[in-house]
Amino acid sequence: MKFLTPALALSLLAAPALAQPKTILLWPNGNPEPSKLTGPEIDPTTDSNRMYAGKVTVRVKNVSQPSITIYPAPAANNSGAAVLVLPGGGYDHLTWNLEGTEVCDWLNSIGITGIAVKYRVPERGRFPDNPEDMEDAQQAIRITRAHAAEWHIDPNKVGVIGFSAGGHLAALMSHQSSFQSPNIPATNVSAATIDAKPNFQLLLYPAYLVGPDNKLFPLFTPDAKTPPTIIFIAENDHTARVETALVYYQALKDAKVPAELHIYTQGGHGFGIRPTDLPISHWPAIAETWLHTIHILGPPGPIGMP
Repeated sequence: MKFLTPALALSLLAAPALAQPKTILLWPNGNPEPSKLTGPEIDPTTDSNRMYAGKVTVRVKNVSQPSITIYPAPAANNSGAAVLVLPGGGYDHLTWNLEGTEVCDWLNSIGITGIAVKYRVPERGRFPDNPEDMEDAQQAIRITRAHAAEWHIDPNKVGVIGFSAGGHLAALMSHQSSFQSPNIPATNVSAATIDAKPNFQLLLYPAYLVGPDNKLFPLFTPDAKTPPTIIFIAENDHTARVETALVYYQALKDAKVPAELHIYTQGGHGFGIRPTDLPISHWPAIAETWLHTIHILGPPGPIGMP
C-alpha cells in the first residue's frame, strides 16, 4: 500500500469535502455472477420490529445491485480517515439505518468519512461457499482507496465497522483480504493492485466466527497482519453469543494483535448506534477514544481532557 503523498496530504487539508452523500454501484458493468434475485428492493420491516429507541428502523432486502454511499467528513474537521459500514441482517437483509446510515452520521461527527456498503442479500450460502459477499466488500474498499484523493481520504486510514453478519463480513475482510474471486478476471486492475485489507476493524456483536463447540473457525485465525480491533457485545446476546467475542479476542491476544473487548451485562442483539438508558449505548464514545489511541484520529489528550 502506498504511503500518504504530500499532494494528497495537502488535499486533505485544503480541498472541500463532497457536499452531499453520493451513491455509486460496485459493479456498474454487471455483477461478477448473474443475479439470482427477482423483483425490486423491498423493506421487510414489520410492525413488530419497526420501532427501536423511539425511531423507525429501515431494512433493505432483495439487493441485486450492490453499491456504496459516501458520507464525506466535513471539511472543517476531516481527519482523512474513512470507515466502511457493513450493516447486519443475517445475510437475509440489511438493517440499513440503525446499523448503516446513522453510523455514517456518527463517523462524520468525529471527522471520518462514512461509506455505507449495500452488499448483495439475500444470497444462498456465504463465503467461502458463495463468494458474493466477499466480492462486494473487497470491491467497496478498493473503490474507496482508488478514489482516495478525490474523496480526501488517506488510503492508509481505511477501516471497517460491522454489525452481526456485517461483523462477520468485516472480520473476513481483515483475515481473507488476499482472496481472489474466480469470477473476477486476474487482469482486473483494482483486484490486482489495490489492497483490500482494512487498516482497523470495529466489530459490534459479530456473528458466525465460532462453531457450536466455541472453537474459532480457521478463516478467522489472527496473525501479525491482523489489523487493530475493538469488539462490543452484551452478555445477554443470544444470537451472536458472548462466547464468540471471548474466543476471538483470546485468539487476537495470543497473536499479539492490538485489541480491546468491551462486554456489557445488557443490550441484547442488534442495538446499533441509537442511545438508550443502557450503558452499552455509550460504545461510540469508547470507540472514538480507541481511534485516537491507534492514531487514526489525532493523538488523545491527557486523561480527563477532551
